Amino acid sequence: MTRRLPREPLIAIIGATGTGKSQLAVELATRFNGEVINGDAMQLYAGLPIITNKTTLEEQKGIPHHLLGCIGLQEPTWVVGTFVNKALKVIEEIRGRGKLPVLVGGTHFYTQSLLFRDGLTGQDARGGGLEEGIELGAEHVDLPLLQQPTETLLAELKKVDPVMAERWHPRDRRKIRRSLEIYLKTGRTAAEVYAEQRRHSKGKSAASNPDEGNGAVSNEQSMRFPTLLLWVHAEQSLLRERLNVRVDQMLEAGLLEEVRTLNAYADAEAAADRPVDETRGIWVSIGYKEVKDYVQALQSGETSEKKLQYLKQNCTGKTKDSTRQYAKRQVRWIRSKLINSLPSSNNLYLLDGSDNSTFDTAVIDPAVELTSSFLTAQPMPDPSSLSSAAAELLQPARLHYDSSVPAPERWTKQHCEVCDVICAVESQWWQHMGSKSHKKAVSKSRQRDGWAHSGLVIGDKPVAGDGAREGEKAVEHP
Repeated sequence: MTRRLPREPLIAIIGATGTGKSQLAVELATRFNGEVINGDAMQLYAGLPIITNKTTLEEQKGIPHHLLGCIGLQEPTWVVGTFVNKALKVIEEIRGRGKLPVLVGGTHFYTQSLLFRDGLTGQDARGGGLEEGIELGAEHVDLPLLQQPTETLLAELKKVDPVMAERWHPRDRRKIRRSLEIYLKTGRTAAEVYAEQRRHSKGKSAASNPDEGNGAVSNEQSMRFPTLLLWVHAEQSLLRERLNVRVDQMLEAGLLEEVRTLNAYADAEAAADRPVDETRGIWVSIGYKEVKDYVQALQSGETSEKKLQYLKQNCTGKTKDSTRQYAKRQVRWIRSKLINSLPSSNNLYLLDGSDNSTFDTAVIDPAVELTSSFLTAQPMPDPSSLSSAAAELLQPARLHYDSSVPAPERWTKQHCEVCDVICAVESQWWQHMGSKSHKKAVSKSRQRDGWAHSGLVIGDKPVAGDGAREGEKAVEHP
């Protein structure tokens, strides 16, 4: 089958922090007349190159970089919609100059939302994916607000998305947190996101993509552009050591000074009656919250040397732990979220960068060959054939939910006042209503208060207990 040249191609480089994504992006942009677009939420902020781990001017090698250091410290992290709109404009401008856009960054829900037309993408549109699937991605832009007690999360959710707040059981932390997370990351309620995804799903046709086989996904309505995805991966134990070394280097390079800068900025804003929200934006970046106490102790001049040594070791350990956990979450997002959303895996190639000493031959050289073949419509290899790591990791970690069952639309949680039980799922409610414990409680309640009925109502229908009087009929299960 003759393949066509991809129209409006895009190269997207993904992977965990510390794997060399930025280096690869610069190499490909250099060889294929491209420009780089940043897809990392923390690198949007101006300054603070160590905390945000920006590429230096030397590392950029003269290649234009966009959406890098473009917002002030006082600004909140961009929600998905803002990032997508800004990135699409930059992509159009790059193509207008006759160049190739190369997207790179570790905030993978940014990347995925840009790649797919469906906003938060394919799996979620099938009904329940965002509710019942994996995490939306607890990346380092995730808000400490989401770590607050469940009661606090529910109160916040009631403010911004009362529909979803009414749906969930007040102790169902996972679902409450997810609905709030959707709002914080997209600026839209979960109900709005689900409704739009259903509209997209219903309106999709089976039109084929003329660029099929060029490394582009075969469903043109799923992907915005013909896209070659390059996943730079490193084996976990080797990456762990690499990240530990990087944290040590960050401390040596001036991390403490950047934290002092942020502290001074926060103090100045507080003095001007504009206190910063340390649960959002740059303030939740890895390196600030972990090191803050140590820097404050140093500045106070009142902390013993022994205590300072303890604080230094503690902050170093916490920064390393946070960085490693972030890297794991990035990989989990790719395997459980991104791969599952791709109609075809033939556009995603894993490059094994576990060994830094062979990065050129194991990552850059094959990436150059793949990009060349993709852009010129040459035959593309089987993604799983590149390495044993590719064969293993390109198998998706499937979501554990039945996509054929739509998310509940009309059901809201019900409260059994007799038993003081709240049921957020309709089937659980009817199971409770038919349980021996409920019937026993209803019977005791009637005996105690002389009720003829349990007093429970579903809609406008009374529900009788097991001792309903002759002529009364208990509500049957639907």
